Amino acid sequence: MPREWDAKTYDSLPLPHQEWGKRTLGRLNLRGTETVLDAGCGTGRDTAALLDLVPGGRVIGVDGSSRMLDQLRAKLSDRLDRLDVVHADLTRPLALGSQVDAVSSVATFHWITDHAALFANLARSLRTGGQFVAECGGEGNVARINAAVEEVLGASGEGEKVWYFAGVEDTTARLEAAGFTDIEVTLQPDPARLEPGEQLWSYLATVVLGSHLDRLPESDHEDFVRAVAARLPEPVVDYVRLNITARRA
Repeated sequence: MPREWDAKTYDSLPLPHQEWGKRTLGRLNLRGTETVLDAGCGTGRDTAALLDLVPGGRVIGVDGSSRMLDQLRAKLSDRLDRLDVVHADLTRPLALGSQVDAVSSVATFHWITDHAALFANLARSLRTGGQFVAECGGEGNVARINAAVEEVLGASGEGEKVWYFAGVEDTTARLEAAGFTDIEVTLQPDPARLEPGEQLWSYLATVVLGSHLDRLPESDHEDFVRAVAARLPEPVVDYVRLNITARRA
């Protein structure tokens, strides 16, 4: 299963994800009666927006973090009549009951290394002609942070990668192979500036470096985060976003 998250701290941070969600959901063309799958729903920020877009429909929120889903249920406790919450791995078959009309995902796919399995699984969950919109970290994403991590960890940083930042051509090819058409894939630089000090450290620890921290003793966490932050030329997360729009063929 995917890693667990500090959901409460995540929700308290100034997240650029809010703008990413607006841009991504803005690419959906909905009547308002559809069933939409929120793939990697997290604490429910975009799930709430999707519920607003389909007042006569339903939303299925899927995430691999039980803590994120607990936070989502608390935030959207008054809307659970139109919301199904599913704890699952997005690369494995989803028990949804029936195919959905649309799939949306924000800031999730770069945590999944097998995009071929991911896209094939989402295609199986989506009806013929159904819409697929997504965004995630793409080729070149957080390059400066990656360089800082490698400098801090040295040889100990080698091994399994915690992220996968795909490019336009390989993503397009995988979408075609999974059975998608009308494919549009772009890369968009979108740096996020934070306040130096506590805000930057908290953001890095919670949003960016969590998978690295999972592999370090807890006593080393603070020193590691501060060492990475100290190597950044400015308090900026150098995001590059991979934007996807497609339909199930």
